[in-house]
Amino acid sequence: MGNAATPLGQGTARNTSTGTGGTQVPRAGTPWRVAGATLRCQCGGGTDGLRGRAGSWSGAVPMLPFLSRCDMALRRVLALGAALGRRSCCSKPSLPADFVEALRAVVGAPNVSTATAAREQHGHDESMHPCAPPDVVVWPQAVGQVQELAALCHRCRVPMVPFGTGTGLEGGVNAVQGGVCFDLSRMDAIAELSLEDFSVTVEPGVTRKGLNKHLRGTGLWFPVDPGADASLCGMAATGASGTNAVRYGTMRPNVLNLRVVLPDGRLLHTAGPGRQPRKRAAGYDLTSLFVGSEGTLGFLTQATLRLHPLPEATAVTVASFPSVGAAVACTVQVLQAAVPVARIEFLDEVMADACGRFSRMELPALPAAATLLLELHGSRQSLAEQQQQMEEIVRQSSGSSLAWAEGLEEREQLWSMRHNAWYAALALRPGCQGYSTDVCVPISRLPDVVVETKQDLQASGLTGPMVGHVGDGNFHCILVFNSQDPEEAQRIHAFTQRLGRRALAAGGTCTGEHGVGLGKRALLQEELGQEGLDTLRSIKAALDPHNLMNPGKVL
Repeated sequence: MGNAATPLGQGTARNTSTGTGGTQVPRAGTPWRVAGATLRCQCGGGTDGLRGRAGSWSGAVPMLPFLSRCDMALRRVLALGAALGRRSCCSKPSLPADFVEALRAVVGAPNVSTATAAREQHGHDESMHPCAPPDVVVWPQAVGQVQELAALCHRCRVPMVPFGTGTGLEGGVNAVQGGVCFDLSRMDAIAELSLEDFSVTVEPGVTRKGLNKHLRGTGLWFPVDPGADASLCGMAATGASGTNAVRYGTMRPNVLNLRVVLPDGRLLHTAGPGRQPRKRAAGYDLTSLFVGSEGTLGFLTQATLRLHPLPEATAVTVASFPSVGAAVACTVQVLQAAVPVARIEFLDEVMADACGRFSRMELPALPAAATLLLELHGSRQSLAEQQQQMEEIVRQSSGSSLAWAEGLEEREQLWSMRHNAWYAALALRPGCQGYSTDVCVPISRLPDVVVETKQDLQASGLTGPMVGHVGDGNFHCILVFNSQDPEEAQRIHAFTQRLGRRALAAGGTCTGEHGVGLGKRALLQEELGQEGLDTLRSIKAALDPHNLMNPGKVL
């Protein structure tokens, strides 16, 4: 052990913090003794990295457990740390082979890959942004391993990119500066389920559908439904929502606590270790800070989520309207009447026709500019009253007559049609690529914004059927285009920028649920203003001063 890398100092408290299982994680600036020399992390100036200097040994400090397993590899990696330096936005140097050896020493060789196929698979999501593969992919299987890997990357100034299921829509997993992709899918434990407290604690590998399958027979469910079977921690990282948000809220109010590995390997519980209160007023809301942070502040390695009782009865219907204004007016009346509606989904005429043909389902034959899919939850007794209320409101808004689907199979067919909207849109132009926009505006402004957007689509010569969560004022244009046509791709980009600014001018946001990612950073500045953006940058600098966590995203 005499040659292992060991922190210098008069005690662990000054130079390290304790992670899970007693793992000692180095603080910035900690000196390290390696083979008779001292290495100190140099975080300032123009040459970041690790520098060696002659020095004497003093103090007895416990070793990092993983350094004892890979001391030979780490000595070479630490010596090469200065060569990596701080990466600019465009630079992408290769990693030294010894660094990869050190990663293998932490998680085992089968859980590290530099293969082109694995790197490319982890270099993109479902967005239109081109693949940007990491230099290496790792699959940690425990939070302690995530801490050790993060500490290693932090000392060597190597970028880190979290990866869940890759179902994002804004390029959030693209490794634009290379580095290490942390695929957290093998951390898939459901750590704790409390039926009495209506809460569950899950790791990043647990998906939305997987959790609800686990909850069968308990009378509880997790209702946030973005459509894709996404990782629940990934949904928290992007601030996801979906079709049920009008009744059950987005991810933000449904996350009670998060276990976060910070960029230097330290461990944070945003509401305190083991705590899951239904409400709290103790200090800053760290949980909400990390929900929607898009992997730029740390790794979400565990989430404690709020569960909800399954409704006794459910009914779904489809209503068609002669105009977007009529559909929105109906939605507003439903909300004002306090009908406990669980979903109100909007489809324009192009999307309704595409979904019907793709799923081979017949929608109301009434010529319609807008279609609403509505779902009610409640007791069997209350459901009949709610249905009667809904029918009256739809009739007053010039909508079609309603036929209710109450059986499970019928309801699943209708929502399967809605969830297949992406593929239905792509079927309009086979062989082309899709990109989904994601603006959200006050409901009162929705008709004007939708009409202006449809006129913009037509004037731009673009294919972009619309679908949205109208109860929240959130809608998407699924833009279908030829990615090999630079001129059309440029028109797509220009359209999305105009749409984002149109939403901002209406008092809305450039993204309701997909996140900022790569493509909406300029719009974020327009939305928040310089002071708002400077505040975000200050938070980022406090937690990730070397910009190692998912660099190039959000800011």
